[in-house]
Amino acid sequence: MNNGRTFGEPGRPSSGGGARPHVIYLAIGFPPAAKSSAYRMRETANQFAAAGWDVTVVTIVDEAWEREYGLDHSLAEGLDPALRVVKLPLFREDLETDVRAFSEGRALAHRRWLSNLRRRSLSVFPEPVFGGWRPALEKALVQVHREHPADLLVTTCSPYVNLAATWKLWETHRVPYVIDFRDGWSVDVVNDGESFPKDSVAGRWESKVLSQALAVWHVNEPISRFYRQRYPELADRMRIVRNGYDAAAIPPLAGPVQGRPLVFGYLGALNLPVELLDAVLQGWRTARREDPLLADATFEVRGHIGAAWARGDNAHAELLQAAADDGVIVGGSVPRAEVPALYSCWDAVVLMVTGGRYMTSGKVYEYMATGLPVVSAHEVEHDASTVLSTYPLWTGAVGLEPADLAGAFRRAADLAVNTTEADREKAREQARQYARQAQLVPAVREVTGLVRPQRAPTVPTQSRSSRVPTGGDRS
Repeated sequence: MNNGRTFGEPGRPSSGGGARPHVIYLAIGFPPAAKSSAYRMRETANQFAAAGWDVTVVTIVDEAWEREYGLDHSLAEGLDPALRVVKLPLFREDLETDVRAFSEGRALAHRRWLSNLRRRSLSVFPEPVFGGWRPALEKALVQVHREHPADLLVTTCSPYVNLAATWKLWETHRVPYVIDFRDGWSVDVVNDGESFPKDSVAGRWESKVLSQALAVWHVNEPISRFYRQRYPELADRMRIVRNGYDAAAIPPLAGPVQGRPLVFGYLGALNLPVELLDAVLQGWRTARREDPLLADATFEVRGHIGAAWARGDNAHAELLQAAADDGVIVGGSVPRAEVPALYSCWDAVVLMVTGGRYMTSGKVYEYMATGLPVVSAHEVEHDASTVLSTYPLWTGAVGLEPADLAGAFRRAADLAVNTTEADREKAREQARQYARQAQLVPAVREVTGLVRPQRAPTVPTQSRSSRVPTGGDRS
């Protein structure tokens, strides 16, 4: 795998119309970026490679991710070695923490500097944080195509400025494209509404780019429905491609807990409202005080707590530190390779997630696949509730009142102690439909047939990443 060519260095020559089709995959957040989206990106690239495509991934340099959530090099263990990865030297200026690199204006008036930075970005593309990347992304895609002509472009968002580069390649070279919208752009998945109207600058961009897409992928039915209703003329191009889970992230099946204190766990970035975390910790504290099964239990929180300058030093960290006497343990982030062992140490998992009916969270599928009891800490009307509705070890969606969450913790404790291995295997069976391969293989097969209908390669049922030994993945 060519996993480090910086844009501008010599690339391999064009295949000149050889037998293998070529796909450019614009995927900002590709491994080894320690981002939740990295797992979907890895499997997408692997599935195209398994389907007989030459795959060129376009992302940004590793140093850019070191400014944000950091890197997880164990993610690269499951990448197909034939992938070519082009890394662009693009950085978020606002995440720079070295004051020696600050301009005088930033050092003396940071808020004004940040406001001006956002304004400049919006003048280039209607996205305040990443809009300024548009020229570099457009130039990169055109150059990659000139070096190795593409039969297809797959663009995953966010950032949404990727759409500008997608359109540029369409305008200049008519390269067909698929948009993996994931959460979508004009739908506000957190506040359950429209992010911007169709006649706004962003709305006109979205309408224009979607109009020529071969297919548009979304992660759940509510988001797909929103887009089908917003663009009825494009409804037949909308597809649901859920995030799913990686089989190699799941530990061996465990039986009921006997003779030791229970361990609850949360795995994921703590980028949720402080109020939500506070409610969960209050509920935990109450349940631990009132239920003998939880008297000596611990609650282990693992994952990134803040990004860039706020990493590990923010309101979330303060809340967790204050809860140490209540059996709350903070362990930091977890490399992908260590996730199965972590799940093996837990007796129940806690799903903390913001949003409502448009939000699912990729973690819900992985939690289900463990066969462990699941405590939901999110709004009752939430797409995670839809996914979990058939999961027999779910404590139910009770909302975000601490007293109700305490009841959910007590129910999970009872399940952890009293369910059999057969019960847990039945629970795992409900999750198997959400294996990441089961979601992506049909999507890649369909796109392959659309682009190369006469020579569409046969998509195998397993990709390289699915054959990584247990211990190598995380959802």
